[in-house]
Amino acid sequence: MSIISITNLTFAYDGGYENIFENVSFRIDTDWKIGLTGRNGRGKTTFLKLLMKQYEYEGTVSASTEFEYFPYEVSSGDSTALGAVEQIAPGVQYWQILKEINLLETEEEILYRPFNTLSKGEQTKILLAAMFLRENSFLLIDEPTNHLDIKGRESVSRYLNGKKGFILVSHDRLFLDGCIDHILSINKTDIQIQKGNFSSWLINKERQDSFELAENNKLKKEIKRMEKAVKETVRWSDKAEARKIGIDPIKVDNKKGYRPLQAAKSKKLMARAKAIETRRENALEEKTKLLKNTETADKLKIGQLEYRSERLLTVQKLSAAYSEKPLFENLSFEINMGDRIWLKGKNGSGKSTLIRLMLEASEGICQNGLIEKGSGLKISYVPQDASGLKGRLSDYAREYDIEDSLFKAILSKLDFSDLRFDRKIEDMSQGQKKKILIARSLCEKVHLHIWDEPMNYIDVISRMQIEEMLLEYKPTVLFVEHDGAFGEKIANKVISLDNIGLLS
Repeated sequence: MSIISITNLTFAYDGGYENIFENVSFRIDTDWKIGLTGRNGRGKTTFLKLLMKQYEYEGTVSASTEFEYFPYEVSSGDSTALGAVEQIAPGVQYWQILKEINLLETEEEILYRPFNTLSKGEQTKILLAAMFLRENSFLLIDEPTNHLDIKGRESVSRYLNGKKGFILVSHDRLFLDGCIDHILSINKTDIQIQKGNFSSWLINKERQDSFELAENNKLKKEIKRMEKAVKETVRWSDKAEARKIGIDPIKVDNKKGYRPLQAAKSKKLMARAKAIETRRENALEEKTKLLKNTETADKLKIGQLEYRSERLLTVQKLSAAYSEKPLFENLSFEINMGDRIWLKGKNGSGKSTLIRLMLEASEGICQNGLIEKGSGLKISYVPQDASGLKGRLSDYAREYDIEDSLFKAILSKLDFSDLRFDRKIEDMSQGQKKKILIARSLCEKVHLHIWDEPMNYIDVISRMQIEEMLLEYKPTVLFVEHDGAFGEKIANKVISLDNIGLLS
């Protein structure tokens, strides 16, 4: 066990408008299993790269351990998986490798396959096993779940739960709950460390936010009341002072002693006004300490066009193969108005292929069966991959013929600041790019939304916003998603491609 100490860490990108981190200080134990959370664009990946000394920064990072970043870049993709492991962890014994992949519920034969032919999920497992075989390393694991199906996420979560000494970036709530014992949260104004899993952190945060909101409302009322009291007290003090000045003691005998009385009264009232003003200033100072890290999550809206009939799309006895690889056969289902369909299946089961067929993008796909779409059916599609996005937001809005102001208003609700509107899309984080795809889809006037893994890279607060929107407006949507919490909450119909007419 040793301590990693971060002291007065300050960092901004060259040409950046604002600091990503400013005078951040905290300490972590190298035995902790830490989940790193925060809204998209807050600097989670940047923080990991600062620990790896990939950028220059102000402040100090003191550690007696080596940092290793995941995903590791394998230099020779045509080597076997075993070769990739030996490249990452030289000198490791075969039995040690076998033990790790068994813990990851992976077959031994995978070690002898070319690394570049493995699925992304299989590569993730091999790389994790290899990196944990390195001695004296503290792992910085950046979004390992994006290429894992539900079963793969469960096995990797169990695997990580048996390890120690890592920081893990993930937005999958169930995944985090299964394998961490501390949360490192990048907030709007600071970074905090807290013991527990993601769910306990979220409960504590919601309680703190509710407390601060109540205190803020209470202080606002008190400040308003004290401002009124100060004005009233000063008014009465001025009246007393005016009475003192306006009295002629020579002409009015019975006013003897009236001037000192009014002077004392005026002085007393002014002292009271100053006391109230001091209390008001203290309340204002206390109020400024509140709500600094409270996350705003304004409600999103989605509006769909009404279709002329209940049924939008029908699939009958559909079979598909891609590059001569059989995927599924005899698949049949319907999409009706109001359906929120969760399309499930392990990696390689044909989920994205099915979507391509529904979108009539069937190049390279062998198919039998029928897909019948309603006449004039309009579909909005969100793909898995957002890496190719580039240019300015306004140009992107014009390209898709959507209203620029509405598009940016939705992005603002998803935690885009006005400063980010001027940045090039290619310079944004993967989560921000995915939000751009979702915001565009919400702007499009369509009958059906088809989203392929929409939650990849999306932060948890935004996921909950999207969940709330889908449950409130109940649009017709078909989605592929490996975040079990999202799927279980949203879907009112499930289509699983696992074990449905699979070809041998």
